[in-house]
Amino acid sequence: MGMKRAPVHGEDSGVPYSAPTVYRLLPTADAEILATELRNRVPVVTDPHAVCVVLVHGFSGSIGRPALRAVTAGLRRHGSVLSMDLRGHGRSTGTCTFGDREVLDVDAAVGEARRLGYREVVTMGWSMGGAAVVRHAGLAAGGEPVHGHRLRHRPDAVVAVSAASRWFVRDTAPMRRIHWFAETASGRAAARVALGVRIAARPWPAVPLSPVELIGRIAPTPVLIVHGDRDSYFSLEHPRALAAAAGPTGQLWVVPGFGHAEAAATAGLLDRIGAHLPDLLAGRPEWPARAGRIAGETSPILGEPFPRTEIDVDRDVDRLTDVD
Repeated sequence: MGMKRAPVHGEDSGVPYSAPTVYRLLPTADAEILATELRNRVPVVTDPHAVCVVLVHGFSGSIGRPALRAVTAGLRRHGSVLSMDLRGHGRSTGTCTFGDREVLDVDAAVGEARRLGYREVVTMGWSMGGAAVVRHAGLAAGGEPVHGHRLRHRPDAVVAVSAASRWFVRDTAPMRRIHWFAETASGRAAARVALGVRIAARPWPAVPLSPVELIGRIAPTPVLIVHGDRDSYFSLEHPRALAAAAGPTGQLWVVPGFGHAEAAATAGLLDRIGAHLPDLLAGRPEWPARAGRIAGETSPILGEPFPRTEIDVDRDVDRLTDVD
């Protein structure tokens, strides 16, 4: 009696192929060691347009936490995802510096994606990670060293979700709690025990340049800023300030009903961000042009980019795709 061969995943089962998840330890320029996870869509990178998203979590995040794993799963439909435990988090070494030295973590991850063969690399940060990817792109574009180390790996596009525009935000209860974690011995002990986050007693020897001071340097690299109107950490003042400073290559989405960072991200929002990545990478004018038409704006010169428009994603996404 012969045995029937079981369908092979991706061969005749009808299920798209996904390469196995790869776990690696990644060194940074300042000798920290990061725990990373790579979820490939393909076993070998041969497509010159294959996209890798470098996923950068927020404060207290980790590649092992359910919220970040859900984000990874949602984005993997649109490209490979390289995520990591930032310094001071999870299985990585070092201490958390709230977006300062984390730019070295981002740079190492972008370099690793390039080494693996990806020509199109998007850095995507959430909350504190959003500040880190904006700062990384701005500092890498300027070529200036960070704590004695030069950032060598520029991204092709940047996505900042639920990011702050400036430092020392204390006008919301969650941010006052994070400042307690950072500024007091009892808070640092609580962060280590309750959240698994290691914070240095003096994380900033000098105040680093803020995201809003650096985002203007990113151009012509495109940047997408995503923020929820129910964000309990950062008010809408922050994404609007970032978008204004980013200039014409910046896009702003204000998402109704969206709260803060990874824990609030829905499958629908992740799919919309992922589906927009090819347009963002290509720098195509279609998205801002369509948004401009919806807002009743017109461009004086055909092909000229429209001014940055604040997009209500839930309201406008269907209309945007229907415009000729």
